[in-house]
Amino acid sequence: MPPENHIITTGLLILLILLPLPSPAIATTADTPKFREAPAFRNGKNCPISKWPKNPYDPSTIHIAMTLDYTSPYLRGSIAGILSVLQHSTCPENTFFHFLAVRRHFNHLNKTITSTFPYLNFNLYNFNPSLVRHLISSSIRRALDQPLNYARIYLADLLPATVNRIIYLDSDLIVVDDVDKLWNIELNDRVLGAPEYCHANFTHYFTHKFWFHPIFPNTFKNRTPCYFNTGVMVIDLQKWRNDDYTQKLEHWMRVQKRYRIYELGSLPPFLLVFAGNVKQVEHRWNQHGLGGDNLEGQCRDLHPGPVSLLHWSGKGKPWLRLDSKKPCPLDSLWAPYDLFRHQSLFSDS
Repeated sequence: MPPENHIITTGLLILLILLPLPSPAIATTADTPKFREAPAFRNGKNCPISKWPKNPYDPSTIHIAMTLDYTSPYLRGSIAGILSVLQHSTCPENTFFHFLAVRRHFNHLNKTITSTFPYLNFNLYNFNPSLVRHLISSSIRRALDQPLNYARIYLADLLPATVNRIIYLDSDLIVVDDVDKLWNIELNDRVLGAPEYCHANFTHYFTHKFWFHPIFPNTFKNRTPCYFNTGVMVIDLQKWRNDDYTQKLEHWMRVQKRYRIYELGSLPPFLLVFAGNVKQVEHRWNQHGLGGDNLEGQCRDLHPGPVSLLHWSGKGKPWLRLDSKKPCPLDSLWAPYDLFRHQSLFSDS
């Protein structure tokens, strides 16, 4: 081969090495929504027309609060939870969602919500992790230590003062009944309503350092405390604001920092402040523990009785078990609400 041809051939080889190889058509791009669009859910004939926020005290509006984390698989659970609320609601257009999120994710979250639920009434509220990061102690599971897991403590501060009542819902549940029934429970003089589970051994939620301390156990004096799950709560925000329950919860988090009196993230402060003073809600509104325990996440059955809400609290999440092809039997009840786009790597074209 002549020297000049050798030079040309070598140059072409180098050029081919440096140029990016043509890649197969990828099914997802940065502009492709992560979730399929949900159907439009409309009010029934007998529904009043919600005028919130124009009428800030409109009694027909149901206010629901959730956290949204754009960087977490829990977003998939949140989307399923929203769909379940709308699908089973008699007056879905009267439901207003209040989403707590980190401000830097607002743009992505707004696009995700509006493309998935074009007709949804919602607002995003900035939750600054620095509010609580210095108060968080490590717990039994890393997921429990994320700042957004504590955002529910600050609902009364972050939401408009005109929102006097809220339903707080976790991101790993689905509602299979009309949420209006939960919204309209009577709290009487209580700040918080939730299903209670008095058969649970309450002492297990705190360490020996708590129970053998000369002062701490007195917090339950004149109360009969029962376990309740903070993933489903009806909260009177006005009473909360009046008595500054945020400060009371933060107090116990500071105690935890010093004495290590519990192991379960944001739950124990709620038990310390509210247990024994909770408005009892029917158990049907929190069939919890479907994710198993906090260490192994094994399969569990439903509790006896009717079901209005299924909650995969615990380590095992239905989307992870379904994707791994190792679902628990009850995960099939969550699957119909999953709007996540399951796409193959390559397109069919």
